Amino acid sequence: MNNEEIFIKEAASGNEEAYAELINTYKSYVFAIILNFIKDYNEAENIAQEVFLQIYVSLNKFEYDNFKSWIGKIAANKSIDWLRKKKSKYKEELVDDEVLENSEANISNNPESLIVEKERRENLINMLNTLPDAYRDTLEKFYFQEKTYELIAEEDNVSVKTVASRLYRAKLLLKEKWRDENEAL
Repeated sequence: MNNEEIFIKEAASGNEEAYAELINTYKSYVFAIILNFIKDYNEAENIAQEVFLQIYVSLNKFEYDNFKSWIGKIAANKSIDWLRKKKSKYKEELVDDEVLENSEANISNNPESLIVEKERRENLINMLNTLPDAYRDTLEKFYFQEKTYELIAEEDNVSVKTVASRLYRAKLLLKEKWRDENEAL
């Protein structure tokens, strides 16, 4: 049994140090695969986190046959999933933009629509206020104050990676809250 198999078995049994060793060994490999699909460095980091989480969750199912190939497939599949989601999200945004343009013309002529729009904005502000401070502050700085990742990182004394991670998580939380709110209605 070679060292890699020992680390895999140890990690599968819950040994965090063995799992960390596997991550350190393969992080460049995984990241390179993801970057071949996705050219955005920050998104690639997020997907790499998902890949290593998937590896951790699925490690006890691994059959000890070419670990590098196995994690490569996971990285490729996660990247492809991300691209599919991005493509469908882009289509949704195009539809949303068209609806928004059409509704903007109607809003200016319709007082009821103005009230509905005002309520939606108030709901959004309330949801923003329920986010953890670090996420909310980062979202506000990026979207409302239009600051760059680098400037936010400098102001908050954190890395650019941390800023990207906070934005990603804040958007996910906000999306969940928005979905939950709208399902409740």
